[in-house]
Amino acid sequence: MSGLASATVHEASGQVGWLPASIKPVAPGMVVAGPAYTVLCGPRDNLALHHAIALAPAGAVLVCSTAGWYDAGYLGDVMACAATARGLAGLVIDACVRDLADLAVGSFPVFARGLSIRGTTKDPLLPAALGPRLRFPAVDVDPGDLVVGDADGVVVIAADRAEEVRRSSVEREAKEAVIRGRLLQGETTLGIYGLPALTTHPTGG
Repeated sequence: MSGLASATVHEASGQVGWLPASIKPVAPGMVVAGPAYTVLCGPRDNLALHHAIALAPAGAVLVCSTAGWYDAGYLGDVMACAATARGLAGLVIDACVRDLADLAVGSFPVFARGLSIRGTTKDPLLPAALGPRLRFPAVDVDPGDLVVGDADGVVVIAADRAEEVRRSSVEREAKEAVIRGRLLQGETTLGIYGLPALTTHPTGG
């Protein structure tokens, strides 16, 4: 899916798989694509994420849930360096990270809810897991599912649909290129898409 836009993949999949809009690239230009390696961290604890960086295969995208505890810096520049050295493709985390200045100039794409300087613990007794199913409002993420992220957001496609959705995404991009050409020739989206007439209502005043 490298090179395909997240919005295109989302539409081509039947408008499924979107992760919360609050999860965004931490710096402009960051894109990510690859199979998911799922991680569940304990609240304000990043021990599982350290283990994931050491164990995940090259090319994997770490997808991390934090038991709803967002306000901590679960990853910083040292961990990003470790992930880069391991050949990982990126991190998508439903929480915050820190060390933005270093992350922004590095080569490890990070998608997060935001930034937090608050430190984390490394408690082996807290609930955590590598490779679990992660539940988000619109999608469950399993290991090996396809992750695509860019400036518009992040979409996750089940592994058994990946090739189907890739083909549909390529076809969609080709169709949209034709539509843009028709628009430049003077047609409208109303005519091209056969959109219904707008029913207006008086607003008073």
